[in-house]
Amino acid sequence: MSRRPAPTVERRAPHPERPRHATAPTRGRRVLRTALWTVIVACGLAYATSVAVPLWFQANGQRLLIVTSGSMSGPEQGSFDAGDAVVMRRIDDPSQLRVGQVATFWPAGGDQLVTHRIVALRNLPVLQQDAATGRMVQAYDPETGDALTRPYIYTKGDANAEPDPNATPLSQVRGIILDVYPRWGWVLDWAGSAQGRAVMLVPPLAALATLEVLSLLDDRRTRRAAGERRPSARERHDDALLLG
Repeated sequence: MSRRPAPTVERRAPHPERPRHATAPTRGRRVLRTALWTVIVACGLAYATSVAVPLWFQANGQRLLIVTSGSMSGPEQGSFDAGDAVVMRRIDDPSQLRVGQVATFWPAGGDQLVTHRIVALRNLPVLQQDAATGRMVQAYDPETGDALTRPYIYTKGDANAEPDPNATPLSQVRGIILDVYPRWGWVLDWAGSAQGRAVMLVPPLAALATLEVLSLLDDRRTRRAAGERRPSARERHDDALLLG
């Protein structure tokens, strides 16, 4: 009795699974990321500039001062107006002063710096109180007997009709003005205020936080696409918190 031949079974290799790719970010997501990075870069550069500019002048032995009044406004060279910024250089020798220069000084009895033009340089006598009479008299050098004098400057604001009422000793002079930057004062004053700091720092911090949230959501979406599984209850809860 003959046997029937066994049926042949064609064995084929299993089809390799096609790799699943994560979905590409949408156009809206790309635009949002670009806008967030623009905010971060722009605000970061603004804050860095507001800090670096005054430090650069200080490193060169100078100081930026913000003008708060219009007493020096006018057509004269070196004049400036409220809202401008001026560059001051310190002086240590009275020979560095000249008539016509603009000097910054502490006025007699004042608690704010004044920046006015020098109209005269004079050596005034040094006075001391006489022990017998109580009156102010000329002081003399105890070794040479020469009358003692001290250098003073007389100043006037370009926009003022009269000169300043008091002469200023050299010890009260802080420096002379080298340059003027129109409108810089308002910008520096705003950048150093609490409102300016908030405008330059809060938006980039918020943008960084938003980018982190977007990155977490994209990572979650990529892992879901790769595993083709439904999100767990914990993941849905986290997504709800992230998306508000």
